[in-house]
Amino acid sequence: MGNASLYHLQLNVSPAGLLFYRAFFAELGYRISEESDQHLAASDGQVDFWVIETDPAHAHRPYHRKGTGINHLSFRLSSRAEVDDFVRNFLTPRGITPLYDSPKVYPEYAADYYAVYFEDPDRIKLEVMALVR
Repeated sequence: MGNASLYHLQLNVSPAGLLFYRAFFAELGYRISEESDQHLAASDGQVDFWVIETDPAHAHRPYHRKGTGINHLSFRLSSRAEVDDFVRNFLTPRGITPLYDSPKVYPEYAADYYAVYFEDPDRIKLEVMALVR
């Protein structure tokens, strides 16, 4: 068997989450390949993200990153300046407060690990980071 790689990931989100991810993926330069009022598909050419509005029968179950399931998603940019631009151009205009006093360097991960952490409207934690050598 060959080496496997991640092909796609599906996130079920609220209507506010769907609007958030449309803007988020556009800001990061992902290509939107398909969309409707209830879903979108975004790709960086390697991994596809399917963001789908949660079925109302399951929407009452709140997400919590400390429970079983995804803790957070991390997106890598090429420089510290790009991370700072993301904060300035995406988070700040939307009134999204970064978590953990970020952006900052996280030497416990790597000497050059610079990241900002924040939550989407459904409280899914996201990270935008760069290795700043």
